[in-house]
Amino acid sequence: MRAVLGVLLAMAAVPAAAALRPGAPAPDFTTRGAVAGKVFTLHLKEQLRHGPVVLYFFPAAFTSGCSAEARAFAEKIDAFRAAGARVIGMSADPVDKLAAFSKAECAGKFPVASAGPAIVKGYDVALGRQIEGRDITSRTSYVIGRDGRVVFVHDDMNPSEHVATTLAAVRELQNRR
Repeated sequence: MRAVLGVLLAMAAVPAAAALRPGAPAPDFTTRGAVAGKVFTLHLKEQLRHGPVVLYFFPAAFTSGCSAEARAFAEKIDAFRAAGARVIGMSADPVDKLAAFSKAECAGKFPVASAGPAIVKGYDVALGRQIEGRDITSRTSYVIGRDGRVVFVHDDMNPSEHVATTLAAVRELQNRR
């Protein structure tokens, strides 16, 4: 039953035009991020040394859907940690705005980081729209295994299912170990 659920989740969540499909290598990157308002340098390869990573892209900090999604991830962060995964939010917002967002909406429970043009292109998350004169990202969540390969993709502008589907994918990954 668990295997069937995993297959159904994967089939329902993988977007038709996603550049990164399960099994593809996740592009490594180094960028600036913030957690609990404190700015730091975030390197994906370093994060993966601790276990799988949920890398979720969101369009813009302090918008209603993005704030709701961040609060939902914050509420479930203990479940992600229990499954051995780290959560990292990503948007094209500048790091100073993300520092405030990390305190207000993420409750200081996980980092959010600034996705520059190379990261946006590498993960194929350009939405094709702008806010405040800058490009914004789609709402796409990737689960990346310790080996640096994409395990699961959920691409949907509605934020309501990103937490549940990525948590299910992380738990499925944990059960395969």
